[in-house]
This record gives sequence, C-alpha cells and structure tokens, in this order.
Amino acid sequence: MLRLSGLALPLDHAPEAMPEAICTRLAISGDELRGYHIYRRGNDARRRSAIQLVYTLDIELADEAAVLARFAGDKDVRPTPDMQYRFVSHAPQGWSGLRPVVIGAGPCGLFAGLILAQMGFRPIILDRGKVVRERTRDTWGLWRRAELDPDSNVQFGEGGAGTFSDGKLYCRVKDPRFLGRKVLEEFVRAGAPDDILWEAHPHIGTFRLVTMVESMRRTIEELGGEYRWQTRVDDVELERLPDGNQRLRGLHLQDLAGGGGSFLEADHVVLAVGHSARPTFEMLHRRGVHIEAKPFSIGVRIEHPQSWVDQARYGKCAGHPDLGAAAYSLAHHCENGRTVYSFCMCPGGRVVAATSEVGRVVTNGMSQYSRAEFNANSGLVVGIDPARDYPDGPLAGIDFQRHWESLAYVAGGSSYWAPGQKVGDFLAGRPSTELGEVIPSYKPGVTMTDLTQCLPGFAVEAMREALPVFGRQIARYDHPDVVMTGVETRTSSPIRITRGKDFQSLNVERLFPAGEGAGYAGGILSAAIDGIKVAEAVALSIMAP
Repeated sequence: MLRLSGLALPLDHAPEAMPEAICTRLAISGDELRGYHIYRRGNDARRRSAIQLVYTLDIELADEAAVLARFAGDKDVRPTPDMQYRFVSHAPQGWSGLRPVVIGAGPCGLFAGLILAQMGFRPIILDRGKVVRERTRDTWGLWRRAELDPDSNVQFGEGGAGTFSDGKLYCRVKDPRFLGRKVLEEFVRAGAPDDILWEAHPHIGTFRLVTMVESMRRTIEELGGEYRWQTRVDDVELERLPDGNQRLRGLHLQDLAGGGGSFLEADHVVLAVGHSARPTFEMLHRRGVHIEAKPFSIGVRIEHPQSWVDQARYGKCAGHPDLGAAAYSLAHHCENGRTVYSFCMCPGGRVVAATSEVGRVVTNGMSQYSRAEFNANSGLVVGIDPARDYPDGPLAGIDFQRHWESLAYVAGGSSYWAPGQKVGDFLAGRPSTELGEVIPSYKPGVTMTDLTQCLPGFAVEAMREALPVFGRQIARYDHPDVVMTGVETRTSSPIRITRGKDFQSLNVERLFPAGEGAGYAGGILSAAIDGIKVAEAVALSIMAP
C-alpha cells in the first residue's frame, strides 16, 4: 500500500470528495484507485474562516510502483510502513523460571505486564492501591467528603494517575517501531473507541479508561499473570557484586490490608511506580540505587468557559461535531529567564484534587470522552530545574514539591479545599474575595485568596508577565474573572532513576526503572511505550544464555 500525507479537504466535505482528491493529488484516474482507509485525521484551524480537515491515508492502487516512481522525493507520498508489532522473545514451553515482577499498575506497568504475559513469562504485578472501581470510590471520598486515603487516590491504584486525566493518547516520542500503534490497538481491543486509531489527538476519558484497564487485567490474568493489590514494596534486597555494583535478590512487601510483611524472591523487577511514589524513591536512595534530580514545573490550574476557547480557536465553526471541544498549547519565554507554558490541557473537563499525602493540596485536570463539561482547564506552569531551584541532592525536588503543596493546603483552609484567585486580582496583586463570571470546578471546594502565598516569587513574576501575552493569542484568556487554582506540582517526576542502554539501573543489575516515575516518560502513551521497551529488555535478559 501507499501512504499519502497532508491531504486537506474542507470541514464539511462530501464523502465523494475524498477519492476525487486522492486521484487529483496522485494524478491517477478513478479506476486506478482500488481502496483507501484513514490512518490519521487532524484539522488546520489557522484560518478560522476556512478550517480544513487534514488526512493521512493508506491507499491501494492498481500500479503502486509507478506512482511511487513518479513521486520519488516527495515526503508525502511513500510506501505504507510495516506497523505490525513483533515480540522479541517468548518463554519456552513449560518455562518455570523465577517470574518477573512489575511494581505499579499504571500505564507503564500495565503494558510491561501485558507484553511479558503475551510472551509467556507470567508476571507478578504489585500495586499499593486497589482495583480501579474500589480506587474510584476512595478518590471520590476526597472529592466529595475531603477524606484522603494515602494509598488509594488519584496517584495510586489500578490504572495509575492517567486514569483520572483527560486520557490523552499522543506524545512527541520518536517511535520508529510504531509501539504507540501497539498501545492503541490494545486499548481498542480492551474497549476504547476505534477513532483513537486515526484521530491526530486521540483521547479516551476517565470512565472509559476504567473499563479498559479492567479488561486488560483480565487478559493478563488469563495469560498467567498475577496481581497483588494493596501490596507496598517497603525495601529491596540486594547483593554486592565483585565489580562494586549490586544485584537484585528480592522485595520486602507489606500487605496494607492487614496481612503483614513478606519477602518475594525476584531477579527481574520493573520499577513502574509513577511520579508520586516518594517513599519508594527515598528507600531506593537509601539503598544506593543511582538517582539524580531532574527538572519539572510548578504553577496552577487555570479555567475558562469551554465556549470561550471554542470561539477563540474555531470562530463561526465552534461546536462543529468534527472539531469537538477546542484545545490550545501556549508558551512564553520571560524576562527573568523562566518559561511559562500550558500543560495537560483538558477541554470540557474539570480540575481535580490529586494529592497523595496528608496535609497537602495538589491540583490536576481530567475530562471524560465527551469533553462536554462547562469549563476548559489547563496547567499554567513555570519550568524549574535542580541547579537553580533545588540543588541540595537527588531528592531535593521532592522537598520542594512538599513545601509548596503544604502551603497550598494552609491557604485553602487546611481542609483539602484548594486556594484560588481570579486572574484580574492576581495581576493587580490583591487577594480575591469572591467569584465572578467563571465558576471553578475543583472539589471538595475552592477558597478564594492570594495564590502568591503558595507559589515561588519567580513563578508569580513569570505568570504575571505571561498571562497578558497569552490573552493576545487566545481571546479572554486573561479575562479578570478567569479562575486559577493551586498548586500544580506533579507535572513530571522530580527524579530520574538512571538506567543504561540495557534498561537496567546503572548500578543495580536486573532492576529496570521505567515510565514517568523513573523519569523516562510523560503521559499515558509515552509511559505505555516505555513499558513495552522495558518488558522486552526483561525478556531478553531472562532468556540470555
């Protein structure tokens, strides 16, 4: 087949316009076109008066070779690449070796476990949280009653932090093996809508993610995998090697449901714990596992009526079913050397309480597949880095996060209510005392106050510079009644558990740091891709002579 990219058609084009456009673009007659299907569809909204749908198509032709020869050198006309996933190894029939262990059941751990199970290695998957429906009830306990379960919340439990998000399934990871396609196909098999295979910016939403991770759990178990819920890894057992490095021997576990402690012998462990597993990071550091501080960002969640964003992005086409709820992506380089940018934009969603520790407030965003709620929200965050902002060791970023999260808890009233402020008041340097036109969506509630109490001064300065700039790019972005809710601190992991080309820890053999928590991913799709790569490395290591 032949892949044709960048074919643009009007927003309301007729079905017959597609084959006509293909024939015109490739200079072929209608009888030379045998068939086609959509590989990807996006939109070009740079001219709001003439928005176009932009397609990438896989096309079957009567004489593909002749067309490819005629368009040699045209990057938009090329053979369709082979996107089939191929396993790197399989366990031999009757394999009875020590089973690999995956710590964490988020997107990375889920796909590491799935690939290992599909290769016949019967993984054991550990998670300190609960199955997704029990976890959902615990999460609603915080949102509805301000009751936090530190082991079962937005961050911990089946599905990981991505379950309570917009469910975005796109990333900027270079993917020459089309591992992202494998991820999307597995999601569709688990119940995701087919359009995630061809939409340029696919998403799923929380409710669908819940049923999907349940389906994938059943698949893993049917293939011989095993889940152990409410099981926390409290320590790792290591042995010293002659070269000075260490090798993994097993895991010390704690049954949080009351079963006490135990030891699990393990010689291949995937560490897919997520970006909020702070006690695990501290334990690994004590054990000498190589960890380094890495950059992340800090800021707030900012909310606008979705209709404002739709109008600003799509003009008279706002509300068109082929466009859906509009998104945006913004960045500004400030005079103080900081960069302010939008993060994890959630069209038609809500701001959620995302803390995992007592006495702290953390915000995040989520939305459902429909993206039909009243407000749009996004992180409005400022980039920070270890050398400048938390230079006191590998775990200093965790202390930095905790400091501002604790101040946000106090500013919100010490009740898991979040501190909020209107943009007009924030720019004017005065506390907010009441809401205006925009109503915040965060639950259990928002205390209107002064956000400068719980943000670093450099971040406040940078955000005050960026807001009017963004207002010139998106109408009413800096409207005085727009609400900001703090704080957003968990944009990515504050540490990296350094690994080598074999995906193993630099100084602990057979420990495989993976995903967002280890500093190698940033979102559902990239974490899942990393989980596949690490599972492959584990399989090759197990089967090495």
